[in-house]
Amino acid sequence: MLADMTDTLTRAERSRLMAKIRGKNTGPERAVRSLLHRAGYRFRIHVRGLPGTPDVVLPKYRTIVFVHGCFWHRHRGCKIATMPHSHVKFWTEKFRRNVANDARHRRQLRRLGWQVVVVWSCQLKHPDRILAKIEKALSPRRPAHRPVQPSRLPLVAESRPAYGK
Repeated sequence: MLADMTDTLTRAERSRLMAKIRGKNTGPERAVRSLLHRAGYRFRIHVRGLPGTPDVVLPKYRTIVFVHGCFWHRHRGCKIATMPHSHVKFWTEKFRRNVANDARHRRQLRRLGWQVVVVWSCQLKHPDRILAKIEKALSPRRPAHRPVQPSRLPLVAESRPAYGK
């Protein structure tokens, strides 16, 4: 695209088009949620009480998943993260604020004890890799399964031990 090329839409048409861009329940978000649900994970979505209103929250594992669009959140090295040729100053500032807010939210969440995973929309081509990335973050926080030794199990007829006495 040429640098001096102007927008082919009127201001009202462009405004209407931009207003259709959603911030929640996007296709990439729904794909990640579906992937997690099929893998047996249960989660909450768009928790307002947490910094950045995370896309997916796995409370059991104290883990949060942000699903970022490469264009809006400036995925480094991604061909989707292009710079518009018109209104460069506006877009530069807009993207700078987005990236700064993302970093601030991740920092705040980590300080609160949350593990944070970022999934980029371009990574959805490889759902197995996304699930592996999320599960890697979950693994140190998975509840430890410790089998009980058979000799330590009380028999049904045994009395219960007195606790606190």
